[in-house]
Amino acid sequence: MTNNSRTIHEAAQAIRSGSVTPLELVEQCLGNFDRWESKVRAWVFVDRDYARAEAKRLTAELHRGSYRGQLHGIPIGVKDIYDVFDWPTAAGSKLWANSIARQDSEIVRRLRHAGAIFLGKTVTTQFASFDPPITRNPWNLERTPGGSSSGSAAALAVGMCLGALGSQTGGSITRPASYCGVAGLKPSYGQLPLDGIVPLAPSMDHPGPMARCVRDLGILFQAMGGPWQWPNGSGENPILVRVRGLFDDLAEPAARSALDKTCVQLRDAGARISEWNLPSGFADVLARHRIVMAVEAAQFHRERLERHPEDYLPKIRSLLEEGLACPAPEFAAAKEHQKRLQDEMLAWLADGTILITPATTGPAPAADSTGNPAFNSPWSYTGLPTVSIPTGQFVDGMPLALQLAGCWGAETRLLQVAEWCEQALGAAAFPSPRDAAT
Repeated sequence: MTNNSRTIHEAAQAIRSGSVTPLELVEQCLGNFDRWESKVRAWVFVDRDYARAEAKRLTAELHRGSYRGQLHGIPIGVKDIYDVFDWPTAAGSKLWANSIARQDSEIVRRLRHAGAIFLGKTVTTQFASFDPPITRNPWNLERTPGGSSSGSAAALAVGMCLGALGSQTGGSITRPASYCGVAGLKPSYGQLPLDGIVPLAPSMDHPGPMARCVRDLGILFQAMGGPWQWPNGSGENPILVRVRGLFDDLAEPAARSALDKTCVQLRDAGARISEWNLPSGFADVLARHRIVMAVEAAQFHRERLERHPEDYLPKIRSLLEEGLACPAPEFAAAKEHQKRLQDEMLAWLADGTILITPATTGPAPAADSTGNPAFNSPWSYTGLPTVSIPTGQFVDGMPLALQLAGCWGAETRLLQVAEWCEQALGAAAFPSPRDAAT
């Protein structure tokens, strides 16, 4: 490992061997913060004093022979919808900016116990919705980092932290991870607790980890409470199913061509890739997803929207107004469709099938958008797990990514296949955005 570690697992090995200390890792991240934050604006705040004090405390534990595991002394960014004791949880709201959490969210509590060092809160789009954030994409400051886990993805991309927390209700882990050239895991719905996390649409809210590589996703997921253990060995060459239909129809030509090239690389490395047409229920999935999200978000925000309409940006306000105006039979029909499609997909994927699609419809668009979540919303709607990883393909200098999806509870297999793909694509040689921003 160099003195500028990029991954959690490298840093963990170095901490265990004594070749680097938690304080040195924190200072590394703070140095990258000082170089990049004025351009990228990934953080709501960074608590330098707390991070340094935690690093010293965890170093003292090591000297006493106490080692908590692979997150011991690892600097982490926390999306600003997760409660962290004695820090504010603003969720992009001006009025909540001084709303101090009195206890950790459950996931934060678990990560704290595992030895993670929280550097601060990363920027979220307001209430984890669609209004563009202040954060910029480090590959090109005129482009969006995606949303809603905007700050987490951008901070990771330039080494301001080694891991980060995100969440997804539509495409809020996969899209920013893909746009910023990092990895993301949206677990199966219900695998991780939502306690202490500001909701958007509770039946589709998924907390999840973001990191620089697949192995790091697994380390974070396990510490967050995911039922996962890294399998022994690299596994067999995978059998993948490329999904057409929606994922061809809405893909920009360059993105579709890039996945074609990626599939050739994976085949050359030994993967078997067939093709699949989507179940008929996918024809309505995007519209139905929007209905469920709008109504559930409106249920949570209704009273506050009436009292403080000035605290809501245009896109989240429009979503809430849609939800408030939605007829009850239409919402009921959407929930029935959601359950049918979940059951159908579970049946189709029960044999261990792993699907491969583009992670996004194209590269990151301009900064006045958060991008199109169309390739991610179906998996939030059905609750199925996904992993996204960079492919090494670029359009206009912006990274592209692939998305893998599997059956509910298939995170172990999904991560194993994703790491195989990562290695087959030569991810270790992928460029960094550190010299790309202008």
